[in-house]
Amino acid sequence: MTLTVEDLVNLAMSNPINAEIYSRLPSLRLNQCMLTAGCLFQAVWNNRSNLPSTWGVKDYDVFYFDSDLSWEAENEVILEAAAIFHDLPVNIEIKNQARVHLWYEAKFSRAYAPLLSAKEGIDRYLIAGTCVGLGAETGEVYAPNGLNDIDQGLLRINPKAPQPGLFERKAESYQTRWPWLEIIEY
Repeated sequence: MTLTVEDLVNLAMSNPINAEIYSRLPSLRLNQCMLTAGCLFQAVWNNRSNLPSTWGVKDYDVFYFDSDLSWEAENEVILEAAAIFHDLPVNIEIKNQARVHLWYEAKFSRAYAPLLSAKEGIDRYLIAGTCVGLGAETGEVYAPNGLNDIDQGLLRINPKAPQPGLFERKAESYQTRWPWLEIIEY
């Protein structure tokens, strides 16, 4: 069976934390707001592994895009989100994708070109198949590389983010939690 967009959404929403976060995101009124990353695709892997939908999810990522590049503006969103999600016992990471280039080099020792949208932030994930997001206002599933790698458990380097060392660490972290995943050499 091939993973469809509907399957991805259904499996992701079988994680009650995803469902709660997703239902509350519109109240933040954020431009280009998307629930993204592991909390979505790991639900597929957990389903295939007969694990609970929340198993192994380290954090829940929310991207948005605001042209106000100040830390104060982003921090205001983080604080508002903390109040909205205060009862959820998980780490929710909210990031303004317009600001990533301001801190990325200090954290990862590599320059990072400014992003023009939240989707472009998703485009630059280290692992091609994990580039996936779910629009908070639109319900759109954004998966620029398709869903086959998620479905098949294939971990390959993203040509839009060619960082072999970071890729290897991320892929090995996933493979430790889901041993059936296959790392594709680049």
